[in-house]
Amino acid sequence: MATPRNHVPLAEQVEELLAVGGPLPIVAAGDPVLRRVTERFDGQLDPALLARFVEALRVTMHEAPGVGVAAPQVGVPLRIAVIEDPAPVPDEVRVARGRVPQPFRVLVNPSYEPVGSDRVAFFEGCLSVPGWQAVVARPAEVRLTGEDEHGHPVDEVFTGWPARIVQHETDHLDGMLYLDRAELRSLSSNQTMAERWTQPTPEEAAQALGFELP
Repeated sequence: MATPRNHVPLAEQVEELLAVGGPLPIVAAGDPVLRRVTERFDGQLDPALLARFVEALRVTMHEAPGVGVAAPQVGVPLRIAVIEDPAPVPDEVRVARGRVPQPFRVLVNPSYEPVGSDRVAFFEGCLSVPGWQAVVARPAEVRLTGEDEHGHPVDEVFTGWPARIVQHETDHLDGMLYLDRAELRSLSSNQTMAERWTQPTPEEAAQALGFELP
C-alpha cells in the first residue's frame, strides 16, 4: 500500500517505483496520498528521471486503461499528470459529450478556471475508485494554465470531454476525488452502468434515480 513518506525524498520514491518496471500500481481511495495537496514540481526529479516517470505514467494509463492518471494515483504527491484520449466512441456519444481525441500530454503544475457559467453533467469514473461511476456536473469550458514536461508554459482553453479530463486530473493534484463533486444518488456499479445507463447523456438516470441535472 502506498502511504505518504515525508522523510523520503521524492526522487528516491520515484526511483523505487520505477525499479520494479512495467505499469505502476494504482493507489485506491482511502489512501491518504490521494487526499494531500501535491507538491509543486520545481526540479525535484532531474530531467532523465522525470522522463522515465512520465513514460511510466503513460504505460500505467494505457494498461489500466484510462484517459488520464495523476502522480498521487501512483503514490507520488507531486503536481504532475498525464492525459490521452483516443475517443473510440459512437458518433452520438461524441456529439453529446463533446468527446474528441486528445493526444498524449503531460500537465505540470496545472490549474484551471471556468470559462463562462455553463455546466454539464455526465457519468464519470476513476482508476482509484474502481468498479463505480457517478454523475458529476462540471464547467463545460475551462482555461488550463501550467507547464509541460519541458518547462514550456501552457495556457489553453479546453471544452467538452477534454475539459472534463483536465479538471478530473487537476483535482487529483488538489487532494480531491470525483466523488467529492458527484451527485451521490447517481452512484452506479460498472455492471449497472452496462445494463442500464449506456445512453449518451444521464437524463434517464436522473429521472429514475431522483437527482437533478444542471
